[in-house]
Amino acid sequence: MLAAGLGLTVRDTDADVEAGAGKPVSEIFVDDGEPRFRELEREAVLTALAEHDGVLSLGGGAVMNPATQAALEAYAADGGHVVFLDVPLAIAAQRVGMNQARPLLLGNPRAQWQKLMTERRPTYERLATLTVVSSERPGEHVAREIVEALGLELVAAELADPKHEN
Repeated sequence: MLAAGLGLTVRDTDADVEAGAGKPVSEIFVDDGEPRFRELEREAVLTALAEHDGVLSLGGGAVMNPATQAALEAYAADGGHVVFLDVPLAIAAQRVGMNQARPLLLGNPRAQWQKLMTERRPTYERLATLTVVSSERPGEHVAREIVEALGLELVAAELADPKHEN
């Protein structure tokens, strides 16, 4: 939605990993293990930061890699924006369904998510040039807050979710 409103392309590093590996993230975890996934993820993030000039979506654990942290710090130092979308647990549960397709949420998904956020939050906050609490607001409101906070200009007449366009 943000990318569409700004007239930019969007890229998702998890999708890049899946395309490169030829299988879903959940299968990479099972077949090759988390260390291999994290290696592929790091490569995908570093490549995307170097090549992509639109909106880039990172997986939740991507920023825990020191090389990725350094790349994001350099990106921000060069004037890039790193946005942390802070999502409360209740909202995250609705959005991702806390399902078993997410390898790091196996067992008790809510407890696992809370543990991961406790571990990751300090890094998210340190790397972010902007933090936006998404709560239960529509995505259009969140995207508009990002646009306004960063002083960007919309090219679209209105913000709309491209996934729901006919």
